[in-house]
Amino acid sequence: MKKAFTVARWEFFEKVKSKTFIISLFLTPAIIIAFSVLPTLLATGESDTTKAIGILDLTQEYFSDFKDEIEVYKLKSSIPAYAILNNFKPGLTADSLIKSADAMVIENKLDGYILIRQNGADSVKVEFRTKSIGNFQDIARFEEAFNNLRIKRKLVAENVSPQIIKFIKQRINVNQVKIEKPGEEGKGGFEMVFFSSIIFILLLMMMIIYSGQMLVRSMLEEKSNRLIEILISSCTPQDLLFGKVFGLSTLGFSQVLVWLLIGFSLIGAAIVPISSFDNIHLILLYFILGFIFYTTLFVGIGSVASTEQEAQQITSYLSLLLVLPSIFIISTLQNPDSSLVKIFSYIPFTLPSVMILRVNVSPIPLWEIAVTVLIMIFSITLTIKISAKIFRFGILYYGKMPTLAEIKVWLKD
Repeated sequence: MKKAFTVARWEFFEKVKSKTFIISLFLTPAIIIAFSVLPTLLATGESDTTKAIGILDLTQEYFSDFKDEIEVYKLKSSIPAYAILNNFKPGLTADSLIKSADAMVIENKLDGYILIRQNGADSVKVEFRTKSIGNFQDIARFEEAFNNLRIKRKLVAENVSPQIIKFIKQRINVNQVKIEKPGEEGKGGFEMVFFSSIIFILLLMMMIIYSGQMLVRSMLEEKSNRLIEILISSCTPQDLLFGKVFGLSTLGFSQVLVWLLIGFSLIGAAIVPISSFDNIHLILLYFILGFIFYTTLFVGIGSVASTEQEAQQITSYLSLLLVLPSIFIISTLQNPDSSLVKIFSYIPFTLPSVMILRVNVSPIPLWEIAVTVLIMIFSITLTIKISAKIFRFGILYYGKMPTLAEIKVWLKD
């Protein structure tokens, strides 16, 4: 065991002094924060300039009132958010009017235009025609404005009091509140839960992929220059395996410690809310277990690689297992107690990421936390035993990738 710690110490200091590690120490959290925060800011950020919007009302019934409804929206500087242009010209056919309005959009004379036409006896069809698709805020505003107009007209036609119309137009928003204890409300809404969950999952994925690839390439280099034979002559394969896993895990946890310090400093700067760290003890537990599990896999399976191409192929397949839970992020946040999510909570390959999500979304029973932790501990123990057997033969295997039959023989030995 003393030799294993010697290997671990060598692995740690060898990697921690590298420029790649020092750069990734600060670049990784910057990238993750950018990927987590910037899309939300860009999606929710409003335009700071007035948009030229046309209205082509082929029914000739809605333009004036619809224009008034849209002009209610203002920018932060209190100027109108939209400048409305009437695209209807008497004497032209509907096709000619649409082609003319389309040309104005293509020539950038308009940011887009709203087409209103009859769609049956008692209904109309409304389209927002633009060069690009994806501005959900504008569409939501136009949709609300047109529906408000139709409701108001119907109520007026039924001789409903203007005060009642005003009351009906007032919207009540439903705020979702997470209950943690009787009379105690959780902090943060959906966006905050999503942010605090995805940031740790991305950290886990990037750490494992980066560390795993670094470890496999390190072993490949040691095999290529025959250094591995010298190492094996002075310690057992089990000591070498344990030393590499322990050294790399220590390196990874040092990164996490630095990143947590960065995170706590951002709390003081009001960039990261303190509620992001509410369940940090459970998140770190699953984070550490997931990291050790995958690191052991990388060591065992990666030891059979003899070329750079084989190493890249192996790490790519293992990385796909890490990406799998990210597919279910939204469904897990919306329904953390679904059968599919619970199934993934008990599969070692997906358990860490899914449980990081679940502990942030809803309270998890203590027995379920205990069971999932025991599953990970058992999986890590089993993986270490299997990886040790593969590692014992794989590090001295040269020339080509071993077949499954050969690996089965190694496991039986």
